[in-house]
Amino acid sequence: MIGRLAFASDPRTAAQEAFAEALGGFDPDGTIAILSHFDADGLAAAAVLARALERAGRRHAIHLTGKGETPWDPDVASRLSAGDPAGLILLDLGTRATPVLPGCPTVVIDHHVPTGEPAGAITISGNGLSPEPTSALLAYWAAGALGDVDDLLWLAAIGLIGDMEEGRDFPELAEAQARWGKTALRDAVSLINAPRRTAAADAGPALRLLLSADGPKAITKGVNADSEALRAAKAEVRAAMDVGKRQPPVVVGDVALITLDTPCQIHPLVAQQWRGRLKDKIVIAANHGYRPGWVHFAARSASGRNLIDFLAEHRPPDADGRYGNGHAQATGGALTLADWNSFVRGLGIPQAQVLS
Repeated sequence: MIGRLAFASDPRTAAQEAFAEALGGFDPDGTIAILSHFDADGLAAAAVLARALERAGRRHAIHLTGKGETPWDPDVASRLSAGDPAGLILLDLGTRATPVLPGCPTVVIDHHVPTGEPAGAITISGNGLSPEPTSALLAYWAAGALGDVDDLLWLAAIGLIGDMEEGRDFPELAEAQARWGKTALRDAVSLINAPRRTAAADAGPALRLLLSADGPKAITKGVNADSEALRAAKAEVRAAMDVGKRQPPVVVGDVALITLDTPCQIHPLVAQQWRGRLKDKIVIAANHGYRPGWVHFAARSASGRNLIDFLAEHRPPDADGRYGNGHAQATGGALTLADWNSFVRGLGIPQAQVLS
């Protein structure tokens, strides 16, 4: 069902109908497991559906991927299985052919370039639509199957601004900005995104606020412990960025490589920053301090080059599913040190190898 929405005359209605179909396959008395990515889009998508399910009287439990995790890791599957879920909702985590929980009814809500279609799952994909809805907006459309969710529109806007900034032509975004304020929404996104970029990568405070707040100002003006945690996280990330943004790129051919060494997830921010300065290059920001034994990297380009295709052309033999997913102009991945060293040698940048 990948691309189902792309061929629908009304993708909003199609998303709602597909979600209703998925819910029909879940035991109504069981607990629905929600697994989402921990950025603003994934967290907002989880909050929309959790709040809609709660109003409808459906039991649910939210799980988040952690630092360096994917839904297909054994530890993640074990955490999900422990709750004996009646159904599984995957949000903003990519779309692969391999099921996360074989035998468990599953609905996938995502907007990234798919690498396969999960057998037996219902997939609500925004990929192929123009403009492309983020996972939070897809979740908002889908949540209409459970009742009126108009008051949760601001959460869809959080996902749109978090992933697509503010240039997308969606009436939902314009309405949310008029009702809740453009600045308040933008400032809330900045805070919601901060915890997952810290060394601890604990997005719990951000999720709790999205589950309880009545709008973005409850996040930006809050004085509770979770709001304070978000502000502290933003300060930690800002300090790491102050160092990271001063790292000069090494330019070889079409590639500009910036090397970082920090436990904070700033490599996507650094890559995006240099993208605007090196418009004809493929910018790769690589961080070998984010997780021991791995190099995490972000690739960006303003040249129009398809970066997923570029990474596929340079894929190390042992790279796993953490490599080369996302969007055509915004992708990246994670490689073991051996695979990273093979990757940069192939790019003609052997000096970027990491020895330990």
